[in-house]
Amino acid sequence: MPFIFGAIALALGFEAVALFGDWALVVSGVLELGIVVCGLYGAVALLLKGITQRYVLPGFGHPLFNVLLLGSAQKSSSKALGEEKKKNTKYAEPMALGNICDTVSPFIFAFYFFGYMKTFCVGAAWISIISSCQLLSSFYSYLRGDGYHTTKFGVHSLLWLVMSWEELVLTTFLGLPAAQDSRLGMFGSWFFLATACLLFLMSIHKDTLEMLQNASFILLTSAFIHQIPLPGARPLLGAACSLCTALSLYATFASLINSIGEKALIPVGAQAVPSSALQAMLGALHTWLSRSKDIPSGTGAAVPDSLFYICNGLAAAAAMHGSVGDPGRQQLSIPSVLIPGALGQLFVCRIQVQGGKRFGSVLPFCYAAFWAAWAWLRLAGHLLDIGAGNTEGFTAGSVAFLVLNAFLIILASSFNVVLLCLTLAMELLTICFLLFTLENLPLPFEIVVLSILSVICFYGATASLTNCMFGKDLLAMGPPLLTVQSSRRDREDPLPCVCPKSHLTSGLRTIAELLNTGAVCGVPTDTVYALAASCKHPQAIEKVYRIKDRPQEKPICIFISNLEQLRAAAPPISPLLWEFMENVYPGGIGCIIQKGEWLKKLGVGAGYSRVGTQDSIMIRVPDLTVLVHLIDMTGPLAITSANPSGEVDSTHHDMVISRLGHKLEGVLCDGESDEVVASTVVNCTKIDESGITIVREGCIPAGKVMQIFERVKNRVV
Repeated sequence: MPFIFGAIALALGFEAVALFGDWALVVSGVLELGIVVCGLYGAVALLLKGITQRYVLPGFGHPLFNVLLLGSAQKSSSKALGEEKKKNTKYAEPMALGNICDTVSPFIFAFYFFGYMKTFCVGAAWISIISSCQLLSSFYSYLRGDGYHTTKFGVHSLLWLVMSWEELVLTTFLGLPAAQDSRLGMFGSWFFLATACLLFLMSIHKDTLEMLQNASFILLTSAFIHQIPLPGARPLLGAACSLCTALSLYATFASLINSIGEKALIPVGAQAVPSSALQAMLGALHTWLSRSKDIPSGTGAAVPDSLFYICNGLAAAAAMHGSVGDPGRQQLSIPSVLIPGALGQLFVCRIQVQGGKRFGSVLPFCYAAFWAAWAWLRLAGHLLDIGAGNTEGFTAGSVAFLVLNAFLIILASSFNVVLLCLTLAMELLTICFLLFTLENLPLPFEIVVLSILSVICFYGATASLTNCMFGKDLLAMGPPLLTVQSSRRDREDPLPCVCPKSHLTSGLRTIAELLNTGAVCGVPTDTVYALAASCKHPQAIEKVYRIKDRPQEKPICIFISNLEQLRAAAPPISPLLWEFMENVYPGGIGCIIQKGEWLKKLGVGAGYSRVGTQDSIMIRVPDLTVLVHLIDMTGPLAITSANPSGEVDSTHHDMVISRLGHKLEGVLCDGESDEVVASTVVNCTKIDESGITIVREGCIPAGKVMQIFERVKNRVV
């Protein structure tokens, strides 16, 4: 990998040198040939490894250096209380990809705005490709349930696309002098600025680097305001793009290294405001506006909702024109309306299909078609020779959309008031579109409708993003006006698996019998809910991996009911480790120790090779009476958190049943969990030589674990 990336960098460098000498093309060609050969070798080696489950072809070698040496982990004291969170491992972190796209795009723009390029044809092609990659990072953020980065990378991608194609139109078709007056009546950039401010506000509880990135995005969107004269705007845009490039380059490096190291090796700064404080401020605003102190515990906001509102708001703001007869303004506005309104909403439509919402992709798909038709007739009509006398097709289409949108209004009324208002505004806008085809449009009325639609979309984006990030309806979206009443039989759907109550002895016996027959069940722990399989049934442990979609290289730990069980197995454990475990068991700390034949004496049996790694095993004694009694009935249990791999932990038995119940034989129902994050994992394999290391910080802070260890060490030594 280092050779390939180094060769790519050198090849690009010699491509640039080729402007001054043809010999550089030969060197670049040789490097590119080497890249192809290495790439083919790597592909064949990995293919054979996948087939044979071992490396058949050698040559990958060892890392040139350990990224863990680049910095030191942040101390737990630098975190605000309540900020410990579990690493999301279902999908790779897309932040580095999104940040590198935010590095390359403004880098190209900086050269253009500083006058190194006279036209932007090639630049528009490059940025279109890069923005497509940034949409992929937005999509992967959606798959991880990350509403903030889904919105951020989606908005950034839209901005780069709009800017690039607007500059292409300006330099290729209009020219700078002719475009100056036309730009003064364009307002789409103001919505970009408002969205940038929203992202900044939502990042004040994140790290300092994230805030600085969003602040630079505010500067960039401010410089992009069309009312700034072009001679003064271009140096300002160049400076803003340079700042974005520098910050995004550092953010790329930091996010990539920190993701590999799974800790903050590269400093990104502390939080300006703790999440709890920001949530409290928004909660106070909710109380003041609604006159109610009750905040719903859940939210109806989905991850892509804010991006849906932003796309419509951008298109509506860009569609506002003070006059109809300015061909230059219409031509410049095509990217601002078509890209967010049509292409952006098709992206939202795609991820809405992925999410399987009840409304599905109907709304974004219909409105994408509407904005495409708007750009076709209202903005590109003079280029396509569509004018008075040949708009009958658009007239018929607008009437059809009026009828279609009436059904969308009825559907939206069963969701929330904000979505209902948006569909009503779109109905009025469709009437404006119809009047335009009939050559009877009152332009001030259209401007008012577009302004109202923009305001609705901005509030909808703000509320959706806030509610999605915090998982609560902190900003009101309004209740549904129509509710669909289902029959009692429909509401009382049969449970997908056996779900006994934990306070009943019969419930414990039911789950114990299932586990002893090789079943996988959801059980409560002293932290969050977990999946349990008996160590006597290795096929049940393998089933856990399939249920969670858990990577095979991620080991599963075991739970025992008390430390005396471990003493009876007589593992080769030092007095220091015994004393440390005496102080942390039972509780939310798991200890990784050396694996050996002694584990079979513990009752693990046939599951020996399925738990832990080849050399080590994590053992925990839970501080929950129900689970301890269950382990006494079944023997040691293989345990992992009860959530699809990478998703949030299950803190209630209802979450386990709804997400994994159809794959399980039973769930032991115990209500709310005691914690909202998983246990803290401590590596004790070298406790006598170099002490302990924190593998994962969970419900027990790392600082407290280290205090316990130091106290034990001083007493034993």
